[in-house]
Amino acid sequence: MKFAGSDQYIATPDLMLAVNAAATLQRPLLIKGEPGTGKTMLAEEVAASLGMPLLQWHIKSTTKAQQGLYEYDAVSRLRDSQLAGIEGAEKVREINNYIVKGVLWQAFEADRPVVLLIDEIDKADIEFPNDLLREIDRMEFYVYETRQLIKAKHRPLVFITSNNEKELPDAFLRRCFFHYIKFPDPATMQSIVDVHFPGLKKELLAAALKTFFEVRNLPGLKKKPSTSELLDWLKLLVAEDIPTETLATQDASVSVPPLVGALLKNEQDLTLFEKLVFMQRHNR
Repeated sequence: MKFAGSDQYIATPDLMLAVNAAATLQRPLLIKGEPGTGKTMLAEEVAASLGMPLLQWHIKSTTKAQQGLYEYDAVSRLRDSQLAGIEGAEKVREINNYIVKGVLWQAFEADRPVVLLIDEIDKADIEFPNDLLREIDRMEFYVYETRQLIKAKHRPLVFITSNNEKELPDAFLRRCFFHYIKFPDPATMQSIVDVHFPGLKKELLAAALKTFFEVRNLPGLKKKPSTSELLDWLKLLVAEDIPTETLATQDASVSVPPLVGALLKNEQDLTLFEKLVFMQRHNR
């Protein structure tokens, strides 16, 4: 099966090629790109497009690799052993009752291939990727408490996303197929917007896209607005019935677009934008 995009996700040819290359090589697809460029949604749409179940593991700063495999709940077992009567003793003796299967275990034991998303891997400790090397490479792991070797019935299609907050180890990178999602150009962005707002007036869309890319291209912004923030902004423009003329006006008294809080998320960027717009409109 080949991924060819979907009605809900505009995938560029190079992105589709990357997904299919990772599937052919049977290696994880490491996706990087600006926040809000659809890295997480890619795995969701690939699963839906190919008719495969989706398992998601959203990484936090406190996440440990072991949690993706399994966790042994020794505290609950101790508590049950203290409180259980004769009837509950059998449960306490069975250690499997206190083994909590992680997302990787669930993916390995699935009866058919699944899409496995490991989301924002760079949020975790630097050793996190290294701790998963063997399991992702060999598709197996050992459960010491039960003396079981868990092997994958089918190799999952693994997507790993990163926002580049930390550098990933070279040994981990060697085991992945890498793709960087470039920020959409205006034509691609218009296609993305058309999917989410099929009935949007062309004049409003053209004015909104022009304003959006002007904001993005301002030098010195701490946080450039992303695709998801553009979609939020458009949703607000439609909900508030903002006229096209408000976006396209050249009136010098208008320093920022309406509802700009959907695009600019800190006061430094807002102040910078106000100053630059004022200077441009007064030819300074």
